[in-house]
Amino acid sequence: MSSGLTFLYVEDDMLSSKIMQLLLESMGHSQIYLFEESEDFLGKLASLPQIPDVIFLDIHVEPHNGFEMLEMLRRHDRFANTRIVALTASVMNEEISRLKNAGFDGVIAKPIDQDAFPELLSRVLRGEKVWRVK
Repeated sequence: MSSGLTFLYVEDDMLSSKIMQLLLESMGHSQIYLFEESEDFLGKLASLPQIPDVIFLDIHVEPHNGFEMLEMLRRHDRFANTRIVALTASVMNEEISRLKNAGFDGVIAKPIDQDAFPELLSRVLRGEKVWRVK
């Protein structure tokens, strides 16, 4: 049963992408798009059949990192209501502050805590800022 929600995950690590896909599918979500890199990010995003409800961005992807992709998204009114969550293994306090100041709607530490993820996603979908670093 599909939730009707659409998700995008930009991640260059295939294992992380697969885990995210399996987690979302186990929660009843079937509209999941995965980009393996960020080249022509806005062009690929524009080619999707609908605007994602949530975009997960790996911070250390290339050629455009998560901060650069966030900046691209925030420049477009089209993505004003899209929740944008960073995923990163760099969870030091300085990095978290930088993510907050950049305008992310939250951060989830990698590797993803599979037990905590459903609740974190529910909070993101309710419009809460989620800063899960453990």
